[in-house]
Amino acid sequence: MHFAQYYLDCLSQASYLIGDESTGRAVLVDPRRDIDEYLHDAEAAGLRIELVIETHVHADFLSGHLELARATDAAIAFGEAAETGFPVRRLRDGERISLGADDGEGVTLTVLATPGHTLESICLVIREHPDDEVPFGVLTGDTLFVGDVGRPDLLSAAGHSPQDMAARLHHSLHTKLLTLPDATRVFPAHGAGSACGRSLSTETSSTIGDQRRLNYALQPMPEADFVRLVTAGQPATPGYFAHDAALNRDGHALLEPGPPPALTLDEVLAARDRQGAALLDCRPPAAYTRAHLAGSLHTSLDTRFAEYAGSVVAPGTPIVLLADPGTEQEARLRLARIGYDHVLGHLPDPAAVLERTPALARRSHRIRHDELPLPAGELPEENPTGIQLIDVRNPAEYEAGALPGARNIPLAGLSARLTELDPARPVVLYCRSGNRSVIAAALLEAHGFGDVCDVVGGYDAVAAGVG
Repeated sequence: MHFAQYYLDCLSQASYLIGDESTGRAVLVDPRRDIDEYLHDAEAAGLRIELVIETHVHADFLSGHLELARATDAAIAFGEAAETGFPVRRLRDGERISLGADDGEGVTLTVLATPGHTLESICLVIREHPDDEVPFGVLTGDTLFVGDVGRPDLLSAAGHSPQDMAARLHHSLHTKLLTLPDATRVFPAHGAGSACGRSLSTETSSTIGDQRRLNYALQPMPEADFVRLVTAGQPATPGYFAHDAALNRDGHALLEPGPPPALTLDEVLAARDRQGAALLDCRPPAAYTRAHLAGSLHTSLDTRFAEYAGSVVAPGTPIVLLADPGTEQEARLRLARIGYDHVLGHLPDPAAVLERTPALARRSHRIRHDELPLPAGELPEENPTGIQLIDVRNPAEYEAGALPGARNIPLAGLSARLTELDPARPVVLYCRSGNRSVIAAALLEAHGFGDVCDVVGGYDAVAAGVG
């Protein structure tokens, strides 16, 4: 058996190539959109990708099933409950997919219907030989993670509440996955940092036995308690998720690789003023805060670039990249992984351009924890200063500890809630370490907020300073 996991750190996303070396037949599960690595590895191993399987309709990235189908003539497969805008093979609960010879021997995948994260969610049990008592492993998609389970509230099916989906998830976990032998390896579709769950581990694989013992959501409890547990405190949903889910379900344009064209400063400004283009500064936070083009947005390639870009730039918006020399192609590719294909071009060497045109440059306003406007850096519950103190962390982070008087508006939902803030009053933003707050400050400045600052080092620095 050939088995390979491909883990994409910037999206916390895993895909899998499984093949039978005796026949050369292979499947690709949950592929990302840029597929060259899969094709290279399959060719090197003497494998033919015959089937592309999606464990569910993904929301956090644009899948590569259409790109792979074009490149390999592979069929595309989803769980039986999936509704798609293109022809697919529908996989039934209990169905066996043999990659071996006609005699039935060889690598075999067994389909488990596991609704809960979505209605069409499936898991795939992998056996090197069809009759192996202990499977090699199980691809759990977004049903079971290492340390967590899939959230049931992300894109709840029409007519099904998060509570109903959570009950389905509980049934799928306990009647399907937890009936597998403890030694069965667990290979999920996501790891730590993904918004598809709350407490995902940095480990990219585990076993059924370890998850049975260590995963908080799999501990013995009544179903009602499980439902309450997994529907509370989930991360805010980035704004692009619904967009990507629709593209993965209905179809999308195929990826066209290549660097974005270089633009002059005049062309960049014209794109902003005439086409409504977002100017997306991709440089590290220190470079952005030191000097940036007025009105530009920010998310660094050093962080969860695509996810944060999808939180501050609306789907379909034309984009101009302001990137350090040599990084513009990587920025374009990462945006393409979430279906943001409308990149008009990039401004070469933005730092040098800003030095030559200081009238267009802005410097971010940042404060240390001991510079917060009240003694000891604290704001009382009733804030008399008029300052809008905004915590842009996720709800679970906020509930675990926050500055007095702070209001929680997670970065992922900030664009949709700008009308809740008064642009005429000062705004102080903070996150955990200072990265998300810089992104949030850029968003507010680009929308006309005049007095905006963020806290260097975030809540961690404040807590240490006031503690």
